Amino acid sequence: MRLFRRNKSDRPGTLRGADHADLSHLEEFAKSRRGVEAYVEPQTNVTAMTVVLVAHDGEWTRRRIGGPDDARRLGQKLAIPVYDVAATGYPNRMREWTRRNK
Repeated sequence: MRLFRRNKSDRPGTLRGADHADLSHLEEFAKSRRGVEAYVEPQTNVTAMTVVLVAHDGEWTRRRIGGPDDARRLGQKLAIPVYDVAATGYPNRMREWTRRNK
């Protein structure tokens, strides 16, 4: 009987990939705003790989993504550009939006 046994991915300290809710949120954000761009953030020891979507006005959201290929597929599906944040950095409008909305 496996009443209290966890999956390997449910163990504390293991990174969780994107799930349906993460992808649905990203799709809804991109469809409800204009000028959206995706910025892929690398995985760290503490966080899974994530993607930040930034709208034309700087509004942004961040969710987990399975990997760079998943981010590219999401970009193709939503017809938005996908950038590597390590190479491009974040857009200034994202910082300005965050500063205005604190």
